[in-house]
Amino acid sequence: MSTTPNQTSSQVTPLATVLDDRVPAYSWYALGVLTIVYVLNFLDRTLIYILFTPIKKEMAFTDLQLALLGTTSFVIFYTLLGIPFGRLADRVSRKNMIAAGLAVWSLFSGLTGFAKGFWAMFFCRLMVGVGEATLGPAALSLLSDYFPPRMRATVQGVYSSGIAIGSGLAFFLGGWIGQTYGWRYAFYFLGFPGLALAVVVFFLREQKRGRTEVATVHFSSNDWKILFRSVPLRYLCLGYGLFGIASNNLGIWVPSFFVRVHGMSLVLIGTVMGILAIVVGVPVTIMGGYLSDRFRRFGKGGRMMFSACAAVASVPLWGLMLFTDHQILLLGLNGVLFALAISWLGPAAADVHDIAGPHLRGLGIGIYFSTVNICAYGIGSPLIGKISDLLGVSSNPGVMRYSLLVCLVASALSAVALWKGSRALQATAGRAQ
Repeated sequence: MSTTPNQTSSQVTPLATVLDDRVPAYSWYALGVLTIVYVLNFLDRTLIYILFTPIKKEMAFTDLQLALLGTTSFVIFYTLLGIPFGRLADRVSRKNMIAAGLAVWSLFSGLTGFAKGFWAMFFCRLMVGVGEATLGPAALSLLSDYFPPRMRATVQGVYSSGIAIGSGLAFFLGGWIGQTYGWRYAFYFLGFPGLALAVVVFFLREQKRGRTEVATVHFSSNDWKILFRSVPLRYLCLGYGLFGIASNNLGIWVPSFFVRVHGMSLVLIGTVMGILAIVVGVPVTIMGGYLSDRFRRFGKGGRMMFSACAAVASVPLWGLMLFTDHQILLLGLNGVLFALAISWLGPAAADVHDIAGPHLRGLGIGIYFSTVNICAYGIGSPLIGKISDLLGVSSNPGVMRYSLLVCLVASALSAVALWKGSRALQATAGRAQ
């Protein structure tokens, strides 16, 4: 507890309560800047996928080489550096860390357009992953010190809407620039401008760690080993890692499912998914954060219970989408699944911050990001591909209905893990002082 300058000793109010009622305009400015940074993060991350066809044509790359450029080069270092950079975000100036990372990934995203061979391009993509690994732990930690806890998931939802906007812009702008001017110009025009934004980020105000926190028991910066033993955090990472398998494969394997099994055109699928990313993704991400904050009013485990409900709802929708042949229904179900898949981004980050406390937020986010990426990219997608191969997808595309049941099962298991995580987090409520 603390006493404000205007209070007598008999009118003691928690600092966070005062701050709850008075969010400075500068906090909203910082949220806007960091959201734009996240837009560029996903734009630069996904841009290469839209440009696979012209790159393959000019560079004569194999599909394996394209896969290595699109995922392996980026994800390996992005995942490996998540935890070390998370730990670093708990020790250094977070806005400087973000600015440096933004400068690195923007520079190498732009330099990708100058690459003359596979290894030059691979190195550029690797450095994009290195730069982007700095953002999540530092930005999310900083935002928790700009805004009070009662708004945490809502704010994280606004920030996470950068995923939808960045992915949508990568599709629309990358495709248009690539077709009009060539794929190299897409990297020039969309990569290098991030260098200017890095200067803006550098001049943001660094916030004191924990300034918005209610007085309670938190881990100190020296307690990082204890964080790995946190039961709620274990369930959170497991639950969202499983949900990530289902969510990410909507974009990785479902387009191929629509083409192979239902004969849809890439133009139709690309247009629908590009529209979904922005028109549905942005409001749903923000609303998911807002609604989960409302759920949290019923207890500390409310946000994870919200996400558990989204996972449960996904189970029958996956079943319907995989085994119906009605194209309009297919696209509609895909849209609803996409909304559920993106609704948990704000709640997940907010709960990590509540569990880790102000001094270990960066590490907590690093653990969370690494787990979700390993599950979604390192386990889920290859598993679905391997099952499809074993079932003979080349001669019988319809077997993808069965390999994609991995997503249905992952959603069900996610709901169980998140429900148990909600109970575990709720059990810690009595320990707060």
